[in-house]
Amino acid sequence: MNSLWLAVIGMIVFAIGYRFYSRWVAEKIYRLDPNYVTPAHQYSDGVDFVPTKKMILWGHHFTSVAGAAPIVGPAIAVYWGWLPAFLWVTLGTVFAAGVHDFGTLVLSVRNKGQSVGTITNKLIGKRAKIMFLFIILILVLMVNAVFAWVIANLFVSFPASVLSVFLQIPLAIWIGYAVYKKKKGMLLPSLVALAVMYGAAILASRVPALQIDLVKYFGGADNTVMFGLSGVSMAFLVWIIVLMVYVYIASTLPVWKLLQPRDYINSHQLVVGLFILYAGLVFLQPDVTAPAMNAAATDVSWFPLLFITIACGAISGFHGLVSSGTSSKQLEKETDARFVGYAGAVGEGILALIAIIAVVTVFATKADFTAAYSSFAAASSGGLGNFINGAAQLATGIWIPADIARTIVSIIVVSFAATTLDTSVRLMRYIIAEIGSEYNIQALTKTHVATTVAVVSSAALVLLPKGPNGFGSGGYLLWPLFGTSNQLLAGVSLLLISIWLKRQGRNYLVTFIPMVFVFFMTLWAMIQQVVFQWSGYGGGELNMLLFGIGGLILIFVFWIIIEAITAFSRNNPPPMTKEM
Repeated sequence: MNSLWLAVIGMIVFAIGYRFYSRWVAEKIYRLDPNYVTPAHQYSDGVDFVPTKKMILWGHHFTSVAGAAPIVGPAIAVYWGWLPAFLWVTLGTVFAAGVHDFGTLVLSVRNKGQSVGTITNKLIGKRAKIMFLFIILILVLMVNAVFAWVIANLFVSFPASVLSVFLQIPLAIWIGYAVYKKKKGMLLPSLVALAVMYGAAILASRVPALQIDLVKYFGGADNTVMFGLSGVSMAFLVWIIVLMVYVYIASTLPVWKLLQPRDYINSHQLVVGLFILYAGLVFLQPDVTAPAMNAAATDVSWFPLLFITIACGAISGFHGLVSSGTSSKQLEKETDARFVGYAGAVGEGILALIAIIAVVTVFATKADFTAAYSSFAAASSGGLGNFINGAAQLATGIWIPADIARTIVSIIVVSFAATTLDTSVRLMRYIIAEIGSEYNIQALTKTHVATTVAVVSSAALVLLPKGPNGFGSGGYLLWPLFGTSNQLLAGVSLLLISIWLKRQGRNYLVTFIPMVFVFFMTLWAMIQQVVFQWSGYGGGELNMLLFGIGGLILIFVFWIIIEAITAFSRNNPPPMTKEM
């Protein structure tokens, strides 16, 4: 089968979804008001509440939610075959992710830019709010650990990418100063920054002296440096420390100094990257060598785990945190929410689609695919590497050398993961401060105290657990739990939007139906994992880390659902204000 057909069909579905479905939702369901005074204007402070043009905000929002997850998840999920992954990415994006990301943004804007955790108190009750805040706290902690692990491993595996990634930081600061202090345009400076980054990538790919290879610095993979750690482990440790220092600084700076301009650069980087991959696809038109349904995938059932594995490639609770945590505080006009929220979800779907295509076309034969995806564990550990190799192969279709293509693709993945990482740390700081305020722990409401707690706990979670990869396996071990908890969070957010719509007397089925589907699949998968796999009860090996965290999340979610059922069926809800 020619892989170009997958791209064409997928793009048609996305285009119809945005052009018609999102417009109907905006006008008839969410009823956007162009005259509504958004929190960005109402509480403008130049730090977190900053009115932002929709193209710039879309860049921040899109790159914050994109990360590495819509690449890693689909690259693993094709283990069950390309057809179920393709269907869930396309249909899930249009009917679940779009209304979720769009809806949480509108809901937050109508509630003073508050997070979905705080809004839970108004719509369901205080107990549910506390439970939800702790679920969100655990999720962003896992996001920090998973994405720090991904970035550090890519730096170790692709040292030619390091220079470009770190060059982006001073370039973004320069752009932020030029735009917000000198009132310059952002488009041209960001394109210049992107050219500098890719120029550095080309040079580093061909000039070893420009590659920051810490493994070689520590004497190679087989050299024991200290504390029994190999050169690879020491390089990984150093990169984690560097990343934690970076995210501490980045997450406490005003959004216009680094977050927005860097995300705007990354939005162009994503457009360029997607253009390279899709253009290469048009020229090469490689055949799909992976099976539509993989009959050899018998160790783990695709139903319901496929939906959890793809995660952000179709719908993600983390997107709701970004929508209600940072994007809602920067929305200039309420009518911009459709473009920022729904189009951001579509952009994520387009990225997930090319991730599927890159992986299912990289292998020469079906037998090669089956050998590489011999088990779910093999798919999990090799999925990202398969994507990078497959994407590099597509890039050769427009005459980019394979080594340079691999460097550029790794830069794109790292840049998005870093964007998600410091946005997540910023969100975690907000949540810690909110919990501190709730329990009258004043120290936690301080910016630097809350950020320190976020950074130290994230570093500990990624570094301390030991797994099949040895030291620093936290991110690898947490991936299955990240997917399930992320989907549960999306289900709760859809539940909140449904309650809000019902109390407004509007058609709530657009969010209620995907909510039921997401809850059904995710709770089924999570009960299987927590009760029958991680507990050791069903014959699996006891994993206290996943069993403890997963069991706690499961209890919290059931508690929220019970509280929400009562709130949803309440005949006399509290009077709703204009903001609600």
